Amino acid sequence: MKSSIRAFQLWAILLFILSPSAFSAQPNVIVIFADDLGYGDTSCYGATKVRTPHIDQLAREGRRFTDAHTASAVCTPSRYCLLTGEYAFRGDHWSPVFLKVGLIVDPQQTTVADVMKRSGYATACIGKWHLGFGSGAPDWNGELKPGPLELGFDYYFGMPVVNSHPPFVYVENHRVVGLDPNDPFAYDTVAETPIHEEKMGIDQIGGAKAAHALYDDTYVGTTLANKAVTWIKENKNDPLFLYFATTNIHHPFTPHPRFQGTSEAGRYGDFIHELDWIVGEVTRTLDEEGIADNTLILFTSDNGGMINLGGQDAWRLGHKQNGELLGFKFDAWEGGHRVPFIARWPGKIPAGTVSDQLISNVDLIATLAALTEQDLQEEEGSDSFNILPALTGDPEKPIRDHLAFAAQRRTHLSLREGDWMYIPAQGGGGFSNPNVGTHPFGGYPALHFAGQVNSDMENGKIKPDAPKAQLYNLREDLHQTKNVIQENPEIALAMSERLSKIVSSKGTRP
Repeated sequence: MKSSIRAFQLWAILLFILSPSAFSAQPNVIVIFADDLGYGDTSCYGATKVRTPHIDQLAREGRRFTDAHTASAVCTPSRYCLLTGEYAFRGDHWSPVFLKVGLIVDPQQTTVADVMKRSGYATACIGKWHLGFGSGAPDWNGELKPGPLELGFDYYFGMPVVNSHPPFVYVENHRVVGLDPNDPFAYDTVAETPIHEEKMGIDQIGGAKAAHALYDDTYVGTTLANKAVTWIKENKNDPLFLYFATTNIHHPFTPHPRFQGTSEAGRYGDFIHELDWIVGEVTRTLDEEGIADNTLILFTSDNGGMINLGGQDAWRLGHKQNGELLGFKFDAWEGGHRVPFIARWPGKIPAGTVSDQLISNVDLIATLAALTEQDLQEEEGSDSFNILPALTGDPEKPIRDHLAFAAQRRTHLSLREGDWMYIPAQGGGGFSNPNVGTHPFGGYPALHFAGQVNSDMENGKIKPDAPKAQLYNLREDLHQTKNVIQENPEIALAMSERLSKIVSSKGTRP
């Protein structure tokens, strides 16, 4: 009798193990966060001088968003928003950080990696960090702690700052890769590495020849792709969360030799081709490891595209980084923060669909908390909205009724509300350099160079009689050609008041 009961119990256990519900594992999540990729930089968003078949395939197999934004038009604050679900202005973060800045995210603050670890995920950050290391300032010759590992990631490998400023090395977990204690870093010296003169600025750091020798601009993209592929393979048996922040397509535009000369947009376009290949390496690996169907891929960018050295050549060749949108990276105008956003999850996200829902990178933490069936505490992801219904379904109402945007200048913290965009100052709020052919070329001279039209601008300058603030109806004028604030003062006033309340609040998450 006992043997019969035991046999029945074993048979019941076997049936449960083989049941379909037993295989409904938590989905893997991979966030591919491109660098400076504009709204018009991929062919599925209208580019004609470059070809992005792997990114286009994500769009065909998933959902493409046309009203997706970064909460900041600047690289470092944008990454802060994505990881914490909090507007970066709440921490007084407006500009990029460089090699002498410590970690700007409080290790006690909940990040998206923390959320995923709470659900048993293996977590990794591979690529550009750009949020600082250490307490106070990094010790490049010692332990770079706190850093990504103190913010919920099990593993980190990548660029510590940005590929146009030193130190030009890789960091793995808490240390610089290949660092020789007998040849330490030294400030105010030039590293003997195969880097470009245009990179030298702000601070210089040399020494550490062995560590610098491992870094070569033209192999950064392929190195990071290989690291991502390896990590996916090593962790395929666990639910995995990968935050893959590429250095493509931030200047300098240094694609691997195999991509050089492959586009019709110069080395800028070639760098996009390398990015597309990187995306293809990730999707190929998911297919080969048999986990593609259980993986949510989110592909987007940290801010809009930029006209700079190399980017100007692409423009002259007919490539428009942000399509017809006004402005560029750093701006409060649409070109500064409206970005590509594609989501693919086979069987969950309808293939080949397009959504006009207003969403943002600050929404990642609330969305993944919902995905993993977690309730966030009030102080966690304070400005993050759950956009999972917009990824997998077709909500009748907008998920977001508003979204705040930060430009480089504090004066240009702006508000989107329905069809309306309110900017409380003149111009775009980005940097400005009148010299075409230099890296920091931008601002209003860049608009003039690009032939962009705005009613407040003339010949690359703000008109003397231009209004002191801006209001645009994006449904009627997506390209922001006409400032209509004088015709709609009551709307501008209401939005100004709401923006003030958002700034003074502790958060906006429902």
